[in-house]
Amino acid sequence: MPRISTLRITRSHQIAAAVLVAAGSVTAIAATGGTSEAQTSAARSSVSVEPVAAAGIPTAKDAAEKAAEQKAAESAAAKKAADRAAAHKAAETRSDKQAANRSTERKAVTPKKFSNNLDGWIRESLDIMKKKNIPGSYEGLHRNIMRESSGNPNAVNDWDINARNGIPSKGLLQVIQPTFDAYHVKGTPKKLTDPVANITAAANYAADRYGSIDNVDSAY
Repeated sequence: MPRISTLRITRSHQIAAAVLVAAGSVTAIAATGGTSEAQTSAARSSVSVEPVAAAGIPTAKDAAEKAAEQKAAESAAAKKAADRAAAHKAAETRSDKQAANRSTERKAVTPKKFSNNLDGWIRESLDIMKKKNIPGSYEGLHRNIMRESSGNPNAVNDWDINARNGIPSKGLLQVIQPTFDAYHVKGTPKKLTDPVANITAAANYAADRYGSIDNVDSAY
């Protein structure tokens, strides 16, 4: 029977075996697709992380949107107020215009009326004189009319110097044509013997010459 040699495993043999086992483990890991630390780091760096606001705390974008909304609301409110003010002003203007029109219509419908006699002629003349700032009173006009014509609007002086010169005095206050033309009051008839036109022209002349018809007590 042959002799079987006894295998002696020395320490050197044990170390070599351990190295072989370790190498095999590394190969197995590579074969099964194991992920290295470098690969993990590369994957981690390729992910984009968006900042997320903490619960209940608005971001700058939220604040900007809220400010824009508030500004738009304020602008709308201001425009609405301006529109209301413009409408109110327009209504007031219409009301004022309508009131003015009504007032004008009332005046046009109800003009002053004066009687067609000496009293009415004097009163109508005084009304016109007041508007034209011509001084004079009822008493002053009446006194001079009674002296000059006895209240006859068609009275004609055919004997004095004016008559001899071809321009006789006519009317309630005995006015000659050149004086009437020079002192005629606008708005009255351009007729020398018209009672109101004659009175107002004479009063206008007397105001210029004597200060007022009230200051005349004789031929003027």
